[in-house]
Amino acid sequence: MAMVYDFGLRLKSLREKRNLSQSDVAARLEVTRSTISGYECNTITPSVEQLVKLALLYNTSLDYMMGLENRYHLYLDDLSESQQQAILDIVERIKLEFQK
Repeated sequence: MAMVYDFGLRLKSLREKRNLSQSDVAARLEVTRSTISGYECNTITPSVEQLVKLALLYNTSLDYMMGLENRYHLYLDDLSESQQQAILDIVERIKLEFQK
């Protein structure tokens, strides 16, 4: 049986995991609390710009927020530029190794 995806419920869950109120999120996104409520109740659809802001705020991917989470992802935002490059180099070497 396929699981029904609920965008608003996913947003609410992400917000609660961060211990944020709707007012907290509204202030960070520069919208009203009722707008955030509308997103979570599926009565208002966020713009692409707002979706990106939500993904950054919740440190998640748009894929996850949109119910397309069956993909691997790795966030390097908290690493220095040299650390990020080291990880990208390792990933590239692994890809090359397994192409042989």
